[in-house]
Amino acid sequence: MHPFEKMLSVSSESINYILSGFSEIEWSEFLLNPRRLRGSDFLMRWSQGVWSEHRLMDGINSSNDFYAIPYGPSGTAPHDDVRAFELYFERLEAAGLGNIKRPDLLIFKKQDKLEVEKIIERYNGLAELPFIKEESLKPLLSKAIIGVECENSLWKAEKMPDFNTALRPQKRLEGKLGLAKNAVLPTIIIKEEDREPLKKWQEMNKLPIHIWHVFYDRAYGISLNEAERLIKERVVLPTIQIFQAPGGATTQKAIYKLYYHYGYPLGKATQEPQLLSAYVEDKNGHILPYVKFDGGSLKISEECLNVLHKF
Repeated sequence: MHPFEKMLSVSSESINYILSGFSEIEWSEFLLNPRRLRGSDFLMRWSQGVWSEHRLMDGINSSNDFYAIPYGPSGTAPHDDVRAFELYFERLEAAGLGNIKRPDLLIFKKQDKLEVEKIIERYNGLAELPFIKEESLKPLLSKAIIGVECENSLWKAEKMPDFNTALRPQKRLEGKLGLAKNAVLPTIIIKEEDREPLKKWQEMNKLPIHIWHVFYDRAYGISLNEAERLIKERVVLPTIQIFQAPGGATTQKAIYKLYYHYGYPLGKATQEPQLLSAYVEDKNGHILPYVKFDGGSLKISEECLNVLHKF
């Protein structure tokens, strides 16, 4: 799958937003994107991902001791124009770097911020980092304390039915603690297809990776090593989901939903984002509307800061 389509793939269970009054767009008449963007779900997925990464970076950069930058291609790509976003991934693919998996963020000690900024300047800015091979980025990576893989969900964690429900022994988990299979609660998600690439990156760069999952009102984190332990010990079982790409192709993927109990509180929203209407327009004036997140702030928890202080 082309990296642009992979980036905007949406789980079928998340495609819940049907806008009436808008007929299907004939792609031959649409100029926006050769990847056949078919609906508001994909535009909203793009906007949501951008918003969540920015909330994490803003939260970390508001702390006294730590500093975050985007590192993976999704974080350094254009954020306000889906056509520019697509062309960015075309360039990445042409450079032969489209399928390289990197964590979305790098976290540094704030005392190293000026030196990090000088190193990035030598690489011609953040937007060029995905086009530079890993071995040439050693000066930057040597300053980082962890890499972060970002995930997000369109839920208010505190209102999920099984939030604050205690774990109990489960027959399907061979007596290990858990909840019913259909329980609805905050989870930290890792995709099966990302496990090996992230482990390889972690080993190659001798830099730990953590997974940070952002909800509308809260965020949770877990180390990749701890996630691997839970998966290998079958405390967490895979879930098979169907993902649809903007071009219409569907694929089945295994994901692991790690109960938030197993991770650490990452932060709480101190100001909720606004949900704003937005749209793209084709060459004939046909409107494709979607909803985007705007603003909001996340205060990083003491638990998360204590985790970072260990590195």
